[in-house]
Amino acid sequence: MADAVEREPTPEVLTEDEQNSLALSVQYHGRPITLTLSTDATIEDLSTLVAEDLQIPPSNQKFLISPKPGLLRPPFKNPILRLDSLPQKAKITLLGSTTQEVADVDSAIATLKQKQQARRAALNAGRKVQATRHRDWKTVTEEATYTFATLRPLPHLHQPEKSLRFLERLRDDPGIKAAMRKHKFSVGLLTEMDPAEHTTHESRTLGLNRNRGEVIELRLRTDAYDGYRDYKVIRKTLCHELAHNVVGPHNAEFHALWNQIEKEVEKNDWSRGGHSLGQEEFYNPGDDYVDDDDHCDAGGWEGGSYVLGGSTSTTQNSAEPLTRREAMARAAEERAKKQENVQKAAEHDSSPPSS
Repeated sequence: MADAVEREPTPEVLTEDEQNSLALSVQYHGRPITLTLSTDATIEDLSTLVAEDLQIPPSNQKFLISPKPGLLRPPFKNPILRLDSLPQKAKITLLGSTTQEVADVDSAIATLKQKQQARRAALNAGRKVQATRHRDWKTVTEEATYTFATLRPLPHLHQPEKSLRFLERLRDDPGIKAAMRKHKFSVGLLTEMDPAEHTTHESRTLGLNRNRGEVIELRLRTDAYDGYRDYKVIRKTLCHELAHNVVGPHNAEFHALWNQIEKEVEKNDWSRGGHSLGQEEFYNPGDDYVDDDDHCDAGGWEGGSYVLGGSTSTTQNSAEPLTRREAMARAAEERAKKQENVQKAAEHDSSPPSS
């Protein structure tokens, strides 16, 4: 039996065309595509072949060749760059959309625009065309500068969110905003006052101004914590406290400025306001509200804070604050006295005159 002869594999014989061609692998949409070009083909030749075979016009072509030369796109800076000069392991990625893909996208965009125009036409049907409002950017800038930087209700009191809305209403009041701009008032903090902490046997504090506008506190709630005071009374107190940003003592200069601010607020209050906060009724002193030492102002500028309602520093320091129960009892007592005075006045008016 003859020994088996081990033969060497016959080498693959390339045709002349294959010897003169270059098989180039290109990544497109994540898949390899083999493109056949001549051995002396250039980057410009590759672009032409992609346009013819893949229907990707040169304007949509990008060739990412890594590691070098990087991103190339027609028209090339070096159109005669030979492909066989690229590194042997260079990776070529083709980026671009075919003519049909571009047409499909354009068609989709046109259809979308038509639908949007139809929706706008339907929404605007029957509506009157309104002229574009001119925005006074100077006023916008000033309102952002001359305002209350922070609003803060007292979180330990009932429904602080209502107090916050009250403070927001004061901040956004057209009259207050106009006065703040005119006098260039900037207040660091506008906050709520706790009635129990600022009610003594001698006085009720309605407002505080600390360090000429660093902090302004306002007594928003009634003494019995059963509602909120009348908005315009609180706004009047705020005008008072804003005047203390300029003048500390209660002299003629102070009262002139306070009156001026009040008039400016009333003049610029285009809302002519007055609805109550939420569904609750405000406590309203009515026409018998008196701007006297017991309600609105007497005391002085002491230690960087103005106390509204104290008589002197000695009285303010010696008077002990009432507890909440005492404050509520005193409020009920005062309401009973007022009612008794009203009844006496009515009886006096109805009695026959003495002969």
